[in-house]
Amino acid sequence: MARWRRRGYYGYSGFPVYVSVGEKRAKAEKSLTKLKKSNPAVNPVVIAGSAIASSWWGKSWNKNLEGYADYSNRIGRGRSYVRNGAVLDLQIKPGEITALVQGSRSKPYSVVIQIKEITAPAWENMKMACAGKLDSLPELLAGKFPKALGELFTERGKGLFPSPREIAFSCSCPDDAAMCKHVAAALYGIGARLDGEPGLFFTLRKVEIKDLVSETVQRKSQELLKKAKKKSSRVLEDSDLSAIFGIQLDEKPPKLPTLKKSAVPKKVAPVKVTGKRKPDSNSSSKIKSPDAIELAAGIFRQSKDGVDAVELKYKMGLDMKEIQKIIAKLKREGKIKNLARGVYIGA
Repeated sequence: MARWRRRGYYGYSGFPVYVSVGEKRAKAEKSLTKLKKSNPAVNPVVIAGSAIASSWWGKSWNKNLEGYADYSNRIGRGRSYVRNGAVLDLQIKPGEITALVQGSRSKPYSVVIQIKEITAPAWENMKMACAGKLDSLPELLAGKFPKALGELFTERGKGLFPSPREIAFSCSCPDDAAMCKHVAAALYGIGARLDGEPGLFFTLRKVEIKDLVSETVQRKSQELLKKAKKKSSRVLEDSDLSAIFGIQLDEKPPKLPTLKKSAVPKKVAPVKVTGKRKPDSNSSSKIKSPDAIELAAGIFRQSKDGVDAVELKYKMGLDMKEIQKIIAKLKREGKIKNLARGVYIGA
């Protein structure tokens, strides 16, 4: 009768029963098909080829985890699992990852990984470092992960990558190891997922890319204006800002609304930033002019990346007080909306 007894996962000898790669994949595919019927929103980790990640940032994520002594001897347990399609679902939310990983049982195990929010000093350090690499910021807004910012984002203990003390995890499997293979597979799955969606790095650490970009540009603008006030003869124009920031403020000049000849305002000379500024007797009329308001609205509508008060100031040749009145009026009328902190776009 003994020959009819089911051996189970560990067999008679107490060692795990060998399961081929083909059997593992077939089991994972069967479970995924069943899972999709009950939840069409499942998002499995699919590895194309032998490498778990192909981009430099995806590889850096895995290398970072493998580099910690706490993880180096355990995380390797999940490589074959993620390669064989065992991570049936992986969802990345602010500060939390949930996963379903197929194991030896028919029902997949539930994994939860929590990532602490990035510290304020680390975030401040990033903004300061980005100020010297403004030419890389448009790539961030486009959903890319510029190599020029690689050292900044991946620096151990200071970048976006969390250290073991910033990671907590749990799994529904019976394995009592500090890190089971299902958790390890999910951690590798994060690297594969971030490979194609680098913006999720910021989501994971509860910060916004647009906040980083807008705050960096605003800080640089204020720095330049402070320096300019010390040199009264210095004139800042749009072309100067583009060259100094290393950013193309607008790829093409915006198509502004055609003004009636009788309402076309006189050409305003570039603003010279000096210590004192004489009051402009025409300021109130400029603000009240519907054409000036519409001109500003047109600038906001034509910019895909949004426009802040400093940029609008130099585009229209008005002082900051007048610009703030225009922005306030457009907001009240619902013609513009916040794209990020201090950055607006046409509604």
